Amino acid sequence: MSSGVRTRVKICGITSAEDGLMVSKAGVDAIGLVFYDPSPRHVEIEQACLITKAMPAFVSKTALFVNPDEQYVRSVLENVQIDLLQFHGEESPEFCEQFDVAYMKAVRMREETNLEELSKCYASAAGLLLDAYKPGVPGGTGEQFNWDWVPSDCTLPIILAGGLTAENVAQAIRKVGPWAVDVSGGVEATKGVKAPDTVKLFMQQVMSTVE
Repeated sequence: MSSGVRTRVKICGITSAEDGLMVSKAGVDAIGLVFYDPSPRHVEIEQACLITKAMPAFVSKTALFVNPDEQYVRSVLENVQIDLLQFHGEESPEFCEQFDVAYMKAVRMREETNLEELSKCYASAAGLLLDAYKPGVPGGTGEQFNWDWVPSDCTLPIILAGGLTAENVAQAIRKVGPWAVDVSGGVEATKGVKAPDTVKLFMQQVMSTVE
């Protein structure tokens, strides 16, 4: 499925300014910073500041949280240049909205997931990020879910995540037609360290879907 416009790309789990610059030069539209302690890609506020300050113009900075404390989110926003919030837990629409910053809500996909209902519930969101469901794991599983579960007429923009790699991203875009794709582990050398050649190949595959 292609509209003649390149699908947007976010690379999540950036842990250094060097990697942030590298993926930016490769053509990504956004980077993701993980503010969740259990994650191997977690960044502290000071570290995140160094990364965001190194970013060139027109690369969006996303802050990822999982059931965070309100004050922690506010502390990140006060100290780090953030354009978009990403919530991966059981945060309510009211919680997500209170910061007056654009946000997207992650959904851990199962066959019975009702995206239209969630689109109404989180109508204020900038998009729904669809990830694989794994009990006890809020995201970043590196696993793929069944793309047939994604309706073609969802009200909110769809950001497709979950097990994406350079080998399957073109197929995913043609199948789902998402507004954007989100990748982390699929372009890494080791957890939290991105592989330049893999990032370039991933971007080339995304570009190949433009007709």
